[in-house]
Amino acid sequence: MSNQMVVIGAGQAGSSLVAKLRSLGYDGGVVLIGDEPEPPYQRPPLSKKYLLGELERERLYIRPREFYESENIELRLSARVSAIDAAARTVTLDGGETLGYAKLALTTGSLPRLLPAAIGGDLEGVYPVRTLEDVDCMAREFEAGRHVLIIGGGYIGLEAAAVAAGRGLNVTLVEMADRILQRVAAPETSDYFRALHKSRGVDVRENTGLERLEGEDGRVVRAVLQGGETLDIDFAIIGVGIAPDAALAEAAGLTIDNGIAVDARGRTSDPDIFAAGDCASFPFRGERLRLESVQNAIDQAEAAASAMLGGGDDYVPVPWFWSDQYDVKLQIAGLNRGYDRIIVRAGSREGAQSVWYYSGNEFIAVDAMNEPRAFMIGKRLLEAATSPDPDVIADPESDLKALL
Repeated sequence: MSNQMVVIGAGQAGSSLVAKLRSLGYDGGVVLIGDEPEPPYQRPPLSKKYLLGELERERLYIRPREFYESENIELRLSARVSAIDAAARTVTLDGGETLGYAKLALTTGSLPRLLPAAIGGDLEGVYPVRTLEDVDCMAREFEAGRHVLIIGGGYIGLEAAAVAAGRGLNVTLVEMADRILQRVAAPETSDYFRALHKSRGVDVRENTGLERLEGEDGRVVRAVLQGGETLDIDFAIIGVGIAPDAALAEAAGLTIDNGIAVDARGRTSDPDIFAAGDCASFPFRGERLRLESVQNAIDQAEAAASAMLGGGDDYVPVPWFWSDQYDVKLQIAGLNRGYDRIIVRAGSREGAQSVWYYSGNEFIAVDAMNEPRAFMIGKRLLEAATSPDPDVIADPESDLKALL
């Protein structure tokens, strides 16, 4: 029986997990398998600085290639796992090679939701924003004066819109819901970013669905919106969300519940298989939660690595996220689910503000726009499970730092 640790998925979570195994003193075999040709890299800058040409490819890498060699981690790139045999404790790669494992970790991440081919999703010039290859392919489309349609008003769509507008493109963004960021933020945060994008010339269309994309000679040339309006476009970017990549786990018979279901230490329904990152849902405050963030990928993967070696603690996150759009940095701490009260606090400089979320008298989250102090204080209050008096937050003269 093999004594090696095998990790499927060479993204942020996979890289963090194998590094943690080594830092905890595990000296057996470690294999990290990724289906892309690149070593593990950061995804958030893809739709921001990398697309803008402000970040070199090598600087995307989470750790230099030499790290894996020096730590004796076998990095298998451009390799795809076709099956897991949990009874035999083996994984099979495309091509037929099998690898045995003592413990297996799934850090397979997520997959972008794509437009169906029936409405033009397979036309040339239609791009998801998920991999380095996706962004390399779309980067050559970004020429001033061209018209890009962005489908989806979540963070990915808005970040792509900011890059395109900043590069001098004509940008139309369509969002089927009543407002941009509806799934993840309060109306006040949506209002802030709608105004920001409109001030930069982006045509933001809410409550607007896409009927279909139309092409000529296999390439997209126009969009037909619900209601019949047509737009001539040069290319389109799809930002309509992501789904957990759980197909391998499901085929192996593992429990699936909004992703791969794990316990508080990252263990799946098979005691020798663990999961972490975008693909995994875990118990949190009496429900099952799946987080799509760098913080979660790192911290949950490290917790799973400890559990794979027989130790560790339960994973109890204080989630945080960020988004860069133009010269605005949005930082979020906590989860705003179940809020019933919002307090908007003006920032320390023009254009800065923070949005504080309460459920009853419990402080649960903060959105901070160019207001890093509010973010840091909010995050520390959440970590300490402290709820500041809403009236103090609402008072523009109050000193937030005194809350600590």
